[in-house]
Amino acid sequence: MLKAYSTRIMAPTYRDHYFGHEVPSLKDCHWCQIRSFSNAKEYPISIVCKDENLTLPDDFTFIEKSILREGVSRADPEFRVGCECSHNCHGITCHCLQDSEVDLPDHNVYAYQAGGNSEGCLKEQLLDSKAPIYECHEACACDETCDNRIVARGRRVPLQVFRTENRGWGVRSKVPIKAGAFIDCYIGEIITAQEADRRRDNAIISRRKDLYLFNIDKFTDPDSLDETLRGDPYVIDGEFYAGPSRFFNHSCEANMRIFARVGDYSEKNLHDLAFFAIEDIRPMTELTFDYVDGKDDGEQGSEKCLCGAKSCRGWLW
Repeated sequence: MLKAYSTRIMAPTYRDHYFGHEVPSLKDCHWCQIRSFSNAKEYPISIVCKDENLTLPDDFTFIEKSILREGVSRADPEFRVGCECSHNCHGITCHCLQDSEVDLPDHNVYAYQAGGNSEGCLKEQLLDSKAPIYECHEACACDETCDNRIVARGRRVPLQVFRTENRGWGVRSKVPIKAGAFIDCYIGEIITAQEADRRRDNAIISRRKDLYLFNIDKFTDPDSLDETLRGDPYVIDGEFYAGPSRFFNHSCEANMRIFARVGDYSEKNLHDLAFFAIEDIRPMTELTFDYVDGKDDGEQGSEKCLCGAKSCRGWLW
């Protein structure tokens, strides 16, 4: 990201770029990266910091979709199967919802609220659960307007990356967010478990590297009939390539949770890690999630927690 250079020593082209970030477009400029996103005009990402000398890491790049690295592959298109619904993908007759763990009256296994002020938000019964979310996808007969494509349609919340007082960079939104609303997915480089171990070993502080490594392991099972789920899970590394969710901080009183979201059943081993609000969030409130999802063994750890919550456990791990 460009720093606060004196405009007097800038070439005219770069001076224009510094103020407008348009002429020319630079691939290593964080502003250019986020302004190139497909939804940048409707749901922009901004970066703010009172100290002009502080910038995001120079070796970090914003990306809009995850990058599949060596050893990671998608399912063969011939194995992709979608639903044949023409509309109303809400019930058990929808192929995409056949494994849904939502248990509501009238065989309604649809994860989202279908009407009212909270339409498109997760149902209240799911906010405190660990049930995966099943959605329709590009191989389905239904179109992109299908109610069951909330995560598939991407982020619909404008986000702001800002400098916190004591925890580095954080993320907030200028608009209110309703409980159950989808916020964003955790994306990055998708790598093998072996590559994740190698990167962890090469990191200066291995436990800090763990902050950016997320296992895609919701369905990992050594006894699974699906061979893609029997081995070590793939891992998302968001340290050097990621979206704004890379800067979500921890809180022992978090206002978001991660849910596993499945599109095509043939790619459960590549399920999304989707952040949803678990309470109403006021504008300009930092967006946080619990790094260990409430787990607490009661012992003093090695990484002190700085979240400042009243119920802070004192340690991250």
